[in-house]
Amino acid sequence: MASIERHIAVTHLIAQPLTKATFAPFGDVLELKGIPDKIINQGMCGRHHDLATLSFDEGRAGISLFNATPRDLPYVFDLVERHPDGSQAFIPMTPAPFLVIVAPDEDGRPGTPRAFLTAPHQGINFHKGTWHGVLTPLSAPGLFAVVDRIGDGANLEEFTYDAPFTVTSA
Repeated sequence: MASIERHIAVTHLIAQPLTKATFAPFGDVLELKGIPDKIINQGMCGRHHDLATLSFDEGRAGISLFNATPRDLPYVFDLVERHPDGSQAFIPMTPAPFLVIVAPDEDGRPGTPRAFLTAPHQGINFHKGTWHGVLTPLSAPGLFAVVDRIGDGANLEEFTYDAPFTVTSA
């Protein structure tokens, strides 16, 4: 769980390592499972099968490429968002870690956020309706493949906290 320390109007979060167990309430961690589910391509490729629960209302899954500007730690934020009509997966196209911010839903509003730092080669999939921070790479290039809902209608809700949060690595 993220350590929380209050100072005047700013809350400090310490980014915790991203694990399947700690991230489970918010989504899926995309990483190799150790032993592949099956060996394919004439024995030259291990398939780690079905790593995320993708869910979309009235639309279809699409793959996009995002190139986000890297941020630095400490990182200050006050905005989170969610996508009520579909899950959203971020798959880094470099081995560099990135920052993941999530918050539990509390009666339609985000609660106290938590911060996670991915390990190299980890991606994430936010469950449909999960409050989360913006894509936050920590080094360039901030290149990600994103799998999310493509369809009509607004699939974005944003929330701005009354006071900002600062995320550090320790």
